[in-house]
Amino acid sequence: MKRPELLAPAGSFEKAKEAFLYGADAVYCGTGELSLRSRAEVDNESLAKTIEYAHSNRKKSIYNN
Repeated sequence: MKRPELLAPAGSFEKAKEAFLYGADAVYCGTGELSLRSRAEVDNESLAKTIEYAHSNRKKSIYNN
């Protein structure tokens, strides 16, 4: 049986790092224009930074595109 993954919201790059630190296998985030979370602190640059960070640590990122 496949092991379940822990998916956590990430409203900023720092919050994504914390989620991974505390065991998240993946995070989801989106920019203010593309997310239902209109108060998200994620712009295009920090979204790219979050994706790079996740992939460099063998984690996943799910984003609104």
